[in-house]
Amino acid sequence: MTSVPGVNVGDAETKGTTKPEVSAGVTGSRMDLLRFSTAGSVDDGKSTLIGRLLYDSKAVFEDQLEWVAGASRKYGEEGMNLALLTDGLRAEREQKITIDVAYRYFATPKRKFIIADTPGHVQYTRNMVTGASTADLAIILVDARKGVVTQSKRHAFIASLLGIPHVIVAVNKMDLVDWSEEVFEEIRDDFRRFAKDLTLTEVSFLPISALLGDNVVSRSERMPWFGGAPLLHTLETVNLRGRRNAIDFRFPVQYVIRPNQDFRGLAGTVASGSIRPGEEVVVLPSGWSTRVRRVDTFEGPRTEARVGEAVVLSVEDELDISRGDMLVRPKNVPSVANRFEAYLCWLDEAPLEPSRSYLLLHTTRDVQAFVEKVEYRVDVDTLHREPASTLSLNEIGRVEITASQPVFFDSYRVNTATGSFVLVDAHTHGTVAAGMIRGEVRRVEPVPPPSPPSADVRPVSPHVTWEGWNVPRPTREIRNGYGAHVLWFTGMSGAGKSTIARAVERCLFQEGVDTVLLDGDQLRHGLCGDLAFSQEDRMENIRRVAEVTQLLFEHGLVVLCSFVSPFRDDRRRVRARFPEDRFLEIHVRAPLEVVRARDPKGLYRKEANGSVGPLPGSVGVYEAPESPEVEVDTSETSVDQAVAEILRRVGNLSPVHGVTRNPR
Repeated sequence: MTSVPGVNVGDAETKGTTKPEVSAGVTGSRMDLLRFSTAGSVDDGKSTLIGRLLYDSKAVFEDQLEWVAGASRKYGEEGMNLALLTDGLRAEREQKITIDVAYRYFATPKRKFIIADTPGHVQYTRNMVTGASTADLAIILVDARKGVVTQSKRHAFIASLLGIPHVIVAVNKMDLVDWSEEVFEEIRDDFRRFAKDLTLTEVSFLPISALLGDNVVSRSERMPWFGGAPLLHTLETVNLRGRRNAIDFRFPVQYVIRPNQDFRGLAGTVASGSIRPGEEVVVLPSGWSTRVRRVDTFEGPRTEARVGEAVVLSVEDELDISRGDMLVRPKNVPSVANRFEAYLCWLDEAPLEPSRSYLLLHTTRDVQAFVEKVEYRVDVDTLHREPASTLSLNEIGRVEITASQPVFFDSYRVNTATGSFVLVDAHTHGTVAAGMIRGEVRRVEPVPPPSPPSADVRPVSPHVTWEGWNVPRPTREIRNGYGAHVLWFTGMSGAGKSTIARAVERCLFQEGVDTVLLDGDQLRHGLCGDLAFSQEDRMENIRRVAEVTQLLFEHGLVVLCSFVSPFRDDRRRVRARFPEDRFLEIHVRAPLEVVRARDPKGLYRKEANGSVGPLPGSVGVYEAPESPEVEVDTSETSVDQAVAEILRRVGNLSPVHGVTRNPR
């Protein structure tokens, strides 16, 4: 009998089963799937941790256990070496290290998992990039005896670049430091100091002993000072917001299917977003528009194609569409350019040659490209930017790339499918680099001479510098599962703007949408309390409201604004701040005699006796919208009917359509 450290087990025959107990949960199940990777320095215990997870969750077949037991005896191990469950290459078993990326699959009654066990040696950092590129969570192991080392920092930096939503720093081998809380806290604080300059979304810390099983599947009794959950519980319960963009529809055409004269289909995988028959699409790079006629799969027709699904789309018009083209929504188009900035992780033994042509593979599009400029190289120890003209094996830098043809891309932070690419050596056909696109190359233009002030110019205090958004709006939208919007309610006093806006907000809130309602009276009690009701003051009032609305919009919220806003130019300037398909102007109106009869705030009575100035639409000017997205006459339409119409328009907008909102 071979023993496993920390566990009393018999030999394989005593178990009485021929397969893992949880394997039945893999087939025929609709459980969600968590992809996670492990990373760390050499001999930090990555493979042992995975072996422990597989063994303690009963996800190991008997013949695998028998083989591991035999291999452990062969290599002179005192107990069963669980790392051998993942170290499959002969060189790995002999050196007791991981060289290639080892993938393992297992399931518990709560969730299915795909594990990528990545190498620790610095020369195999490229394999870590491969294993972590599709991960929803990364486990970075740190040896409790060594603390945070260069490879720990390198892997944290790569996790940050790849935008992995969840990172767990597992401080392993706590048994070798006498289960010391002080050691754990020192490593935690050290890692936090390094990571404060990274863009890691969520980082948690966990003390474990992979060899003995402490805090892996069950809580450790030897570390009572740690109040958190064990690793498996975290893996089973972590919120799978996912890295797939469910908002922006992107369909790279992989192949054109023409089995006969009567059928022509576009085969491919939905890179992001969703599409339904009847919806309008634009073909890139031609710019031709058409409509999706049908969605087909191997199983038959579908009513919707969603992100990650392999489908065949048929369109209504006979257009010249081929491999490498992309279908998108008309009002949600990616960047189309042949020059862009990117972070590049160099994976080849031969260094980057900026003047050399490489093959750039992006979605289904292959184009010739060269690295026009290396802006800087990153020192992973300090995160400092170093001047560089090239990149060597495993080095990471920011570059400018020029392609021979336009590429259709989004920022990697927004869309990993259309924001990633690889460079291939055209002679050897080997992959030399993996890239993450930042955006188009922006050149600093000369400052134009000062122009006369106008209402469209935003005032800026002297000696201040604009700070960019800490978490970009598209990133928040992907997490939320819906797009930020501005619903601008305009109309005369008493028409019912605030009543309808409040009802709409309650409905959205109940659906799990994060909302903010800005009401004219509320803002005039504070932010705009110094303004009166002259035309100039009304314009300044709306300008301030627009600034606040934009700040809230960029934080991923649905902002409902209820303001008389009597002037078209003011409303035009507000609309111009936002994407066209994210701004709805809602005109709430009623005949003058109706609003005067309602007079909920007594303003019309005060106007009649001269205690307030002319009210817009009554004696004063109100410029009604010429073509609002929604128009409601509250003398004929009930509040419920108005709310239903507004919600219908919100639901039909492309950034929201087909997205399941996260429950709250």
